[in-house]
Amino acid sequence: MEMASDKVVETVIVGNYEEMENEGKPQDIKSKLSNFLWHGGSAYDAWFSCASNQVAQVLLTLPYSFSQLGMLSGILFQLFYGLLGSWTAYLISILYVEYRTRKEREKVNFRSHVIQWFEVLDGLLGKHWRNVGLAFNCTFLLFGSVIQLIACASNIYYINDNLDKRTWTYIFGACCATTVFIPSFHNYRIWSFLGLVMTTYTAWYLTIAAILHGQMEGVKHSGPNKMVLYFTGATNILYTFGGHAVTVEIMHAMWKPQKFKAIYLMATLYVLTLTLPSAAAVYWAFGDMLLNHSNAFALLPKSPFRDMAVILMLIHQFITFGFACTPLYFVWEKAIGMHECKSLCKRALVRLPVVIPIWFLAIIFPFFGPINSTVGSLLVSFTVYIIPALAYIFTFKSSSARQNAVEQPPKFVGRWVGTFVINVFIVVWVLIVGFGFGGWASMVNFIHQIDTFGLFTKCYQCLPPPSSLPTMPPPHQVNATAPSPHHHHHH
Repeated sequence: MEMASDKVVETVIVGNYEEMENEGKPQDIKSKLSNFLWHGGSAYDAWFSCASNQVAQVLLTLPYSFSQLGMLSGILFQLFYGLLGSWTAYLISILYVEYRTRKEREKVNFRSHVIQWFEVLDGLLGKHWRNVGLAFNCTFLLFGSVIQLIACASNIYYINDNLDKRTWTYIFGACCATTVFIPSFHNYRIWSFLGLVMTTYTAWYLTIAAILHGQMEGVKHSGPNKMVLYFTGATNILYTFGGHAVTVEIMHAMWKPQKFKAIYLMATLYVLTLTLPSAAAVYWAFGDMLLNHSNAFALLPKSPFRDMAVILMLIHQFITFGFACTPLYFVWEKAIGMHECKSLCKRALVRLPVVIPIWFLAIIFPFFGPINSTVGSLLVSFTVYIIPALAYIFTFKSSSARQNAVEQPPKFVGRWVGTFVINVFIVVWVLIVGFGFGGWASMVNFIHQIDTFGLFTKCYQCLPPPSSLPTMPPPHQVNATAPSPHHHHHH
């Protein structure tokens, strides 16, 4: 019994620094306001962060995935991957608390150090695991940031097509570079709250606008009819619910990280109320036309509501860019020894080199939609599903590790045996379906985009002027002064 009660005491102590520091200090209005807007560490903040980070621009590509998968598969894959994503986020949170508790028993202080996933792997399983985790995580976050930039350009174009999408990418790259000034995930409170409001608005706008628009005449729902497209669509959904490469950083920003376990599941359930109706409604209305429009905004008629949705998504992409990039900033700061530096401006300055390759990649591969699936199959599958599941098994493979675990697995999944079985299933499934079939399909699709549009293409999936023939002209003829989509009738 003695052991157990000691353990309870220790778990309670984990990560209460912030509260201890702020206790007993009188608070004036200004500090109350800054705490309210800026210093988030509660369970609600973590929930907002997870939910708003999970579904951003993916909302706009899910109808495209439905056109590849068909309605039934689309809905089932969302539910299935939503569940898998919540499970692996739970595993990551367990490993984090395990690592942190072990370290704090050794009197390590994390007051000015943000714990990251690769450090958890390092502490629990050694440096080879750390290197693999670091490589996948950084590459995934790098491309996650690239996708946000591409999405910004893809969206703004539907409001203002005076500039081509590539020029918009230059502009947004410069805007997103300002995220170097946001110190850590504590400081995303107001942003993640707004982010969630924005995606909620956009999801319901898509749903209602599609229903009011009604079905296109002669609409076809032929999916699924191609293996390549089927697995590309499935992988985009894998990507949707694999947004938790930043889980550890979000947990670390909590005052009581052990409360995190159920938060991710709650966030996923909320996200499903946004993704299922919007994707289903838009697919119902437009059917196979979505196969050539990976951005759902392209097909809906121009209206003040659509402009509002576009603007909100733009702001949200800026926030998500920060979410994806901040862990990269941390890794970079640690690599050059600036992580514990107190000066904000110095840290912002040394973070700038991280933004430049992101900018460059967004200009080379502006393929909004296909790039999500490719990143999903090659990177998300390992970063978010396979590595956490394997890490959990290896961390707790000895019986002493299982006995001394800070968190025992829940009864309803069958304790250790059940947990290990689920993990093995996830590894096998994601390896074969996500990485194997998904990787093959996404690469085929991605290479097809390069062949069709060319690298550095100026305006990806912009419509040619109506005077030209209804076939797709070679990429160099597609100019940026295309009319808004509903002027141009599809054959």
